[in-house]
Amino acid sequence: MSKDPNQLLSILHRMWLIRAFEEKVSDLYARKEVLGLIHLGIGQEAVAVGACQALRRDDYVFGGHRSHGHAIAKGADPRRLLAELAGRSTGYCAGKGGSMHIVAMEAGFVTATGVVGGTIPLALGAALVAKQKGQGQIAMVFFGDGAAQAGHFHESLNMASLWQLPVIFVCENNGYAEFTPLSAHTVVPRLANHARTYSIPDVTVDGNDVLAVTEAVERAVQAARSTKGPSFIECLTYRLRGHYEGDPAKYRELSELSDWKTKDPIQRFIKILKDRNLVPDRAIQEAEKTGRGVVEEAANFALSSPWPNPEEVDSQVFAPN
Repeated sequence: MSKDPNQLLSILHRMWLIRAFEEKVSDLYARKEVLGLIHLGIGQEAVAVGACQALRRDDYVFGGHRSHGHAIAKGADPRRLLAELAGRSTGYCAGKGGSMHIVAMEAGFVTATGVVGGTIPLALGAALVAKQKGQGQIAMVFFGDGAAQAGHFHESLNMASLWQLPVIFVCENNGYAEFTPLSAHTVVPRLANHARTYSIPDVTVDGNDVLAVTEAVERAVQAARSTKGPSFIECLTYRLRGHYEGDPAKYRELSELSDWKTKDPIQRFIKILKDRNLVPDRAIQEAEKTGRGVVEEAANFALSSPWPNPEEVDSQVFAPN
């Protein structure tokens, strides 16, 4: 990828923006300003930012139950996103969707879901439309390692390959399907191997290296736009929080968590920028400050926004004709 300082700083800023957003959500959840089941992606920022960095704004992105970062990486407004999590009328779904039903169509983030791998078939639909339109758009879908055991995952890989659809499958392999380690739910250690069964080009990358993710996705994007069909990218990463906010996470060793903290994707990227003297130190420090400032403003906007009108409870149920 390009070594343009502005592009590199944009990547760092977006990663800090996601980290700050997730930390603020955790704080608001503890204060009961945000309710419901919350899944944070702290530690997985490099996958979201690295993947979406290679996309156009009009490309389609689909997420899952841990998709705050995916939406922000694709360009969703943090204010409207946080308002949605807080159940306010200014949220993307007027406060009725919450954390696992994010929609930010103006940014190309089509939807998220609480169903494991539930958006994988939907991404195929968007890819089919993109292929029929012939304007170079592609679809990308994020999912975890647990989704690889679902029937619709394999059906989707087969159909994507059969129809040569412009779709990129991004597997965020963080080692756990909810509370179950990878070794306990599959005998396939590298999930990218599933793609080979369906003749889909695949690669496994370090998901905590944002540049490695971007480079892999750029190759997949180039192939998809030139009508060479789907690609599968397995990103090895780790969530530094429990499966859900409040999860005691007793299923993993503290030593494992400590080891992965040393591989923090943001700090690794900062080290690269400093060691290679790619951007000024002051700009690196400013990226975090700016990101946290945006999130503070988003929190003020969200918590000062009105609650949904009870009379609108049955709106947004059906798509308009």
